[in-house]
Amino acid sequence: MIIHLKNTVAEPVAHEIAHQLQAIVFKEADCFVLVTPFALKSLPDAVLPHVQATWPMDTDIQLASKSYKNELRRIRWGSTEIGGDTNHTVVIAGPCSIESWEQIESVAKLLKSLNISTLRAGCYKPRTSPYTFQGLGLEGLKMLAEVRRQYGLNIITEVKDSSHIEAVIEYTDIVQIGAKAMYDQSILRRCGEIRKPVLLKRGFGTTLQEFVQAAEFILSGGNSEVILCERGIRTFETKTRFTFDLCGAAWLKQHTNCTVILDPSHAMGYAYGVPDLAKASVAFGCDGLLIETHPNPKEAKSDASQQLDFEEFTNLMTDMRKIAGAVGKELI
Repeated sequence: MIIHLKNTVAEPVAHEIAHQLQAIVFKEADCFVLVTPFALKSLPDAVLPHVQATWPMDTDIQLASKSYKNELRRIRWGSTEIGGDTNHTVVIAGPCSIESWEQIESVAKLLKSLNISTLRAGCYKPRTSPYTFQGLGLEGLKMLAEVRRQYGLNIITEVKDSSHIEAVIEYTDIVQIGAKAMYDQSILRRCGEIRKPVLLKRGFGTTLQEFVQAAEFILSGGNSEVILCERGIRTFETKTRFTFDLCGAAWLKQHTNCTVILDPSHAMGYAYGVPDLAKASVAFGCDGLLIETHPNPKEAKSDASQQLDFEEFTNLMTDMRKIAGAVGKELI
């Protein structure tokens, strides 16, 4: 159950009620919000005078549910805004990993020329093998901060584990929680405490229920700016890197109030298929896309096979703008 207390309820009283109901409590702009175990269907008589409104639930998907808030959450970073009634589809692009200043500056110049305002690049890479490129770490974050200063771009990068989350929060505009970190509750809870957008990627073996429950950790910490990202799931198929679950994305759009971003690069795993999947994603009506582009993909230190070169990416942007207009969306 979700409970909004009256705006006259003081903080000590709100916490006392939360303790009584075994609820999580956080402060919104005009009131305290309590989230109880969903099995709770009624409130004690002593609590009722403090209550403004309640939303009984039948699942642990509560704050993300359209049964609670039917309107799409509005997410803003810098001058970029998605969700709500904006009809925006944001393109977030860049290399899998930041590798050097020359590399990331060339990407920044490309994005600026295409009127793209948000750059993605990994600094801490959760690689499957310990013998592959692990990222530039703090040095990479400082380079991204300099890119933001020089080119006015917003920055998103991934948290690999809790050891560097504070640095990522400090240096970026959007915090990305990757598929391999999606179950890390220390990361989820810390991201619930901040007041900047968090992009949460679905684990490749994660059900939709588990995915949105992970988002609930962030939402129940008081951070309403959660973006869900579908990046492909592991199935029996071996010819592509993962299987792009547009069915799952459709379910998220129908049942949750969170914006949904799609990542065709990681889903496909091979550059030849990324443009078609990206165009399908725009036609699908998603709130955004993550697309990887690199000045020389063959020399990329991570995920070389799935990154588009600059010409391929530029051509794709032209095609996607046409499709966005046809489905009533604006590509930003």
